[in-house]
Amino acid sequence: MNGTLRNYLIGAISALVATGVMGGAMAAELEIDFEGATFTAPWIIDNQYWPHVIGVSHVYFAETEDGCEVNMVTATDTRDGFTSPYGGITSLAVDDLEWASEECDGEYVLMEKTTDWYAQDDADNIWYMGEETEAYDDELDCLTEEGAWEAGQDDAEAGIVVLGTPIKGLAYQQEYLEDEAEDMGKVLNLDVTVELEILETTYVDCLKTKEWTTLERGHIEHKFYCPSGGGLMLIEELHGKSVRVEYIGDALPDGTFPEELPNVGACPED
Repeated sequence: MNGTLRNYLIGAISALVATGVMGGAMAAELEIDFEGATFTAPWIIDNQYWPHVIGVSHVYFAETEDGCEVNMVTATDTRDGFTSPYGGITSLAVDDLEWASEECDGEYVLMEKTTDWYAQDDADNIWYMGEETEAYDDELDCLTEEGAWEAGQDDAEAGIVVLGTPIKGLAYQQEYLEDEAEDMGKVLNLDVTVELEILETTYVDCLKTKEWTTLERGHIEHKFYCPSGGGLMLIEELHGKSVRVEYIGDALPDGTFPEELPNVGACPED
């Protein structure tokens, strides 16, 4: 662990203990310092809470009021060429494909293709370096790149998506591009038991985090990372009606899952 982050975490723990608010309404916020971090092999993501291995997939399923959704997350390659101060960092590229089926009948439409870039520092913090995305807007029947950003471009800043040493009550910036990407995270607990309904499997000693964005009031996600399960096992989306997104394995279920987005034009700019 580098000295800058280690000293900050020690100070954060002391402050929380002294005030008696570990995990309470008040929380310390980690001061993100990318230039104070060191990166020996940033493309190797082996943080115990969310490891990624090139070629290995994680598949998730959710049933919503609009139908069924399936996500497949796969580490595919490495990427470098970021703009200063992020130049010289080789990140891991992780593809995230999302399909939807209105009738939950096994016939799916590809709704979004995203590539996220992550880099792990020597303190095992997983930095979020940006994303490129293309999504199908079924209301306008067009494709949009809304939400895409890259650290170092247009004043965008990398953030931390998963801490190497989580501390209960500690909040942290996950990404920042004004009016486009302003996500935050907070450690809620470190010893949560997760029960997956579909796989009928239980995991213990899981990390539970809260994620939210300042750009969309009331949109909150709770994420559960389980070392014994190999990473992210469950997401609870809390925006109106609660939705459970569960890990279901390392391969797509039976059904039709197209690899290309609908053949439509780009969405009109605002």
